[in-house]
Amino acid sequence: MAEFKITLKRSVIGRPQNQKDTVKALGLSKIGKSVVKPANDAIVGMINTVSHLIEVEEVK
Repeated sequence: MAEFKITLKRSVIGRPQNQKDTVKALGLSKIGKSVVKPANDAIVGMINTVSHLIEVEEVK
């Protein structure tokens, strides 16, 4: 099963609360921090919500 490596690239300061909550739910707290998450529909939806703040790579 594929996984995504998600890295926070931009700050959440001044962003709407739902975007702040989504970044926190992904497990990201500081710029440059990365997490690996499974590629499922819930994670894809979260990635789409904050795609302008993060960088996503596919990990096999």
